[in-house]
Amino acid sequence: MKTVSIVVPCYNEEKTIFTLLEAIFGQTYPKEFMEVIIADGMSTDSTLKQIAKFAELHKSLSVRVIENPKRIIPAGLNLGLENAKGEIIIRMDAHSKPKADYVELCVKDLENSKGNNVGGIWEIQAGGEGWIAQSIAMAASHPIGVGGARYRVGGEAQYVDTVPFGAFYKNLIEEIGGFDETLLTNEDYEFNTRIRKSGGKIWFDPNIVSTYFARTTLRDLAAQYWRYGFWKVKMLQRYPESLKWRQGLPPIFVLTLLMLTILSLFIPIFRFVLLVEVMLYLVVLFLAGVQVALRERKLHYVIGVPLAIATMHFSWGVAFLWSWIDSALKKKRNKKEMDI
Repeated sequence: MKTVSIVVPCYNEEKTIFTLLEAIFGQTYPKEFMEVIIADGMSTDSTLKQIAKFAELHKSLSVRVIENPKRIIPAGLNLGLENAKGEIIIRMDAHSKPKADYVELCVKDLENSKGNNVGGIWEIQAGGEGWIAQSIAMAASHPIGVGGARYRVGGEAQYVDTVPFGAFYKNLIEEIGGFDETLLTNEDYEFNTRIRKSGGKIWFDPNIVSTYFARTTLRDLAAQYWRYGFWKVKMLQRYPESLKWRQGLPPIFVLTLLMLTILSLFIPIFRFVLLVEVMLYLVVLFLAGVQVALRERKLHYVIGVPLAIATMHFSWGVAFLWSWIDSALKKKRNKKEMDI
């Protein structure tokens, strides 16, 4: 039986870390073949106390904490990889809760050579109480909010461009290297891109299920998607061919709104075009909210889901454009310095 190292980067996760560890403890995979490595980014809340409390109550599961002084996810992952003793690495998130057979199914797919990196689907739940938190969770798995990403919207088992977190043999690191520490987000996508460019495959198995706890406020959601959009540009500068249509729509939408707004100040016809675009967008969001409200039988989704989806779109789109402009300006400055 293969040995498994579960690597978890975390920072100030006192609300969810105990839940994650309990879910790992409840796995169907034998505990004597598992270890948990938590790369803590110098947490200032009670995260470490929660981990210590769990370890004291569940001594049959090996749980180790290592310090991550850089306090970024890819650095924590690399530290976890360096300290891992298992043949198989399973990357998990402190905001998640894997189903009981998660580890077993990951190992099975790897042993059956389904892919070089395997993963499954997120069942997204509200990270807190209240109608906004519930709406964010619904929006985070809605096709209009996140496009066709299989790990969010589901589908049959198939090869994909990426999976959340993932499980892979440790020796894969010797072939393609660890996680890119110059990226503060999108490190999983970049890692999977390198796997695919090296001839490997990413396998999506809908039977591999974990619960992911979404952000609880629109402000936190906006900050999350701002990071996603900003760092996506940095990743695309290295792998431009990895851009998917769903990732390009938000910045294109934001850019067209900006251009139409400017043009409408000088050419009246563009005011009408701008109005049509805005109205169509609002109608689409409203219909998405109504659909969720009817399915879940909760009226607040009519307002909450459109608000959450719009927050995701605009945060991603504006951040993407800002990052692109920032990169272009830096490139221009560097060129001038070289010419001097």
